[in-house]
Amino acid sequence: MGLFDSLLGRSKQAQPNLDALFSLPSAVLTLEAAADIRPTGSGAVCFRESEGAPLARVKAEITTLLGGAEPQEVHDSYGYTWLVVRRPPDDMASLVTDLHAVNSSLESAGFGPSLLCSTMGLRTSSAQPVALVYLYKRGTFYPFAPLDAATQRRDSALELQVRALVADDVPIESDVSRWFPVWGAPGL
Repeated sequence: MGLFDSLLGRSKQAQPNLDALFSLPSAVLTLEAAADIRPTGSGAVCFRESEGAPLARVKAEITTLLGGAEPQEVHDSYGYTWLVVRRPPDDMASLVTDLHAVNSSLESAGFGPSLLCSTMGLRTSSAQPVALVYLYKRGTFYPFAPLDAATQRRDSALELQVRALVADDVPIESDVSRWFPVWGAPGL
């Protein structure tokens, strides 16, 4: 960032840091110990498909990287594609490695500008869904706790509690207005 950028109030955009995904296991351990919030074993990567993009080839490469486990492809009503990966809930390391591999493969195939987010599914002891959402373009995480998708209500108190608990484990998105709801996200 140059002197003129500083004087004109421009700032450098945060860069994605896919290695931040590897901090998720410690965040999940914190949530399990402090709030009895447990992983579901499901995670997903969300992106917008571009015209003519070689998704079939990339998906085959991802399947090979995942040891033959093909990710489930889900298309949502907003025009985004989700690649869903599932592992046993007690195998967080494998799930995080898989999410990193999916993101990296999409990025190297030219989908980087189209990557939106990655989600890690969790559940409270009362079975309420919660997700840790990784914003690709910001390199940060935020919690999302949907209460009712039909009325688009979310549990803000739980989201703030999760943020407080994992703030030392993962980079948290400080701008709460960027905590976008991911209604209908697969794996939640």
